[in-house]
Amino acid sequence: MNVWSILAAFFSGAVGAMGLGGGGVLVLYLTLSLGMPQLQAQGINLLFFLPCALISILIQLKRKIIDLPTAGWMALGGVGGVLAGMGLTKVIHAALLPKAFGVFLLVVGLMELFGKSKKKAEKS
Repeated sequence: MNVWSILAAFFSGAVGAMGLGGGGVLVLYLTLSLGMPQLQAQGINLLFFLPCALISILIQLKRKIIDLPTAGWMALGGVGGVLAGMGLTKVIHAALLPKAFGVFLLVVGLMELFGKSKKKAEKS
């Protein structure tokens, strides 16, 4: 483990704690800097965020910020998404995953840059 990996993990956790997609930071670091295959990077990302998510959930529950009924429905939808995603990995070639992930990040980035924020939309 080198200092860059520790920094990548730190910033991924910090960005994830703010709800800004720390997984994207970690997966990009693992694939681009360490040359790790996309699926392996995603697996490490999932394990990395288990303890981070648990701590965040406990803090948010203590602050009474989580709407449990909504979270429950979202979790059910997430399980469905996981099952669909696992099915797609059998159909989609592994070489296509990094390209699809890159397109996804590009689209989200463009939406953040050029999309209207909720505050601006509400004022209009």
